[in-house]
Amino acid sequence: MLTIPGPANRYCDGVSRRNFLRIGALGMGGLALPQLLQAEAQAGLRSSHKAVIMIYLPGGPPHQDTFDLKLDAPSEIRGEFKPIPTTVPGFQICEHLPRLARLAQKYAVIRSIADAVDDHTDFMCQTGRRKNGQPPGGWPTFGACVSRVLGAAHPAVPPFVGLEPRMQHRPYNAANAGFVGVAHDAFRPAADAKSDMVLNGVTTERLADRRTLLAGFDRFRREVDASGLMGGLDSFNEQAFGMLTSSRLLEALDLSKEDPKLLERYGKGDAKVHGDAAPMLNEQFCTARRLVEAGARFVTVAYGFWDYHGNNFGNARNDLPLLDQNVNALIEDLHERGLAQDVSVIVWGEFGRSPTINKDAGRDHWPRANCALLAGGGMKTGQVIGATDRLGGEPSERPVLFGEVFATLYHTLGIDVNKVTIPDLTGRPQFLVPDACQPMRELVG
Repeated sequence: MLTIPGPANRYCDGVSRRNFLRIGALGMGGLALPQLLQAEAQAGLRSSHKAVIMIYLPGGPPHQDTFDLKLDAPSEIRGEFKPIPTTVPGFQICEHLPRLARLAQKYAVIRSIADAVDDHTDFMCQTGRRKNGQPPGGWPTFGACVSRVLGAAHPAVPPFVGLEPRMQHRPYNAANAGFVGVAHDAFRPAADAKSDMVLNGVTTERLADRRTLLAGFDRFRREVDASGLMGGLDSFNEQAFGMLTSSRLLEALDLSKEDPKLLERYGKGDAKVHGDAAPMLNEQFCTARRLVEAGARFVTVAYGFWDYHGNNFGNARNDLPLLDQNVNALIEDLHERGLAQDVSVIVWGEFGRSPTINKDAGRDHWPRANCALLAGGGMKTGQVIGATDRLGGEPSERPVLFGEVFATLYHTLGIDVNKVTIPDLTGRPQFLVPDACQPMRELVG
C-alpha cells in the first residue's frame, strides 16, 4: 500500500496521528478507494459532467449594501451607498459593483432567503439544513452527496474539491461528509493536504514548477513499475493509483498554465487573512473554473471576512470591488468557454445583516433575510427573485429556503431530489434536501 506521509500531529484525544494520503484508503474509515471505484462502476453512474462552484462569504455580507439597497428607508437604515442601474430593467445594485451591474443579464439574485440561523458557520451554506435533528453521522455536505451519487467524472480528479483554507474560526469549516462517509469529503489542496502531500521530495508548495513536479511523478511511476507493484493491481487499484499520480489534477491547480491576460481580469485580490476567516484570493476563482474543466463536479471557495459589526461601509468599500471583479470574471469566463450551461455558480453567506446601523457604524447578524447570486447551469438569469420589506428586515415576497436553493443546484446536475436517497448510518434512506423543498420554478421551471 502506497503512503505519502506528512508531518505528525498530536490531537486533543491524545492519539498521535500522521496526516497522510494513501492509495487504498483515503482518509480515516469508509470504503477503500479501489472498492469505492468498483462500487461506482457496478452502479452504472452517469458519465455527464455538470458542475457547481460555490463561493462562500464567511461572516455574512450586508444584503442592504450589495443587492437589496433601501433608498426609502430612514438614514440609520439606508446607509451610505448609492444604487446604480443594471442591464436588467428595474434592478439596481450597489455602486461598488459596477462590473456586475453590466453583467446582470447573466445571473439571478435571490433577495428573500428566509430560514438562516444566527450562527457563524458554513453548515447551512454547505448542507442546506439546520444542525438540529441530525441523523447518526450528521448531515452531509452538498459536495459529499454529489460525490456519492455521481462519482468522479474523471478518475484522476476528485469529484469534490475544497479550495477554502483552514480558517481561524473553525465553524467556518464545520460542514463535512456526515453519514455519507469521509471517502466523499472534499479533497483540499489549499488546506491540510497542501502541507501533507509529499512525493519524492516534491511538495505542493512547488506546484508552480511543473517541470520538477512532473519529473517527480515520472520517476515515481518508473520506480513502482520496476517493483512489479503495478502488475499486481486490478483495474480499480490502477484507477485509484492514477488519481494520485496523473498530472491532470495538478495541471488544473497550476495557474502558470493560464493566459496572463485572463488572470489579470480575475485580479490578485488580497492575500492577507481577513479577521478570523479567509484571504480574498481572486485567483482561486480561476482555479475553480480550471478544476471543473478538468473534471471536478463541485468546488468550494471561501472568500474574505464579512462580519461587519464595525466600520461596515469602510470595509465594504474595500471588499466589494474585489468581489465585483472576480465574480464578473468567473461568469464571463464560463460563458466564453461554453461552460455556462453546464457549470452553476452560487455566491452567498450564512445570513444577512441587521437593518439598523449600530453605534460602531456596523451591521449586526440578521438571519431573517439574506441574499444569494446564482449564474450558469442553464438557469433562467437576468432576474430578481423575492423581495424584502421597506427596511430590508423581512421577506415581503417569495420567501426562499436554503433547501430550495440546494434542490435547484441538484437539478442543474441532473439529480432528481424526489427520487434519489442516500442511506444514513442506520440504513434509513435520506433524501438530499428537507421535506417539501423543490427546485425553484423561477430558475429551472
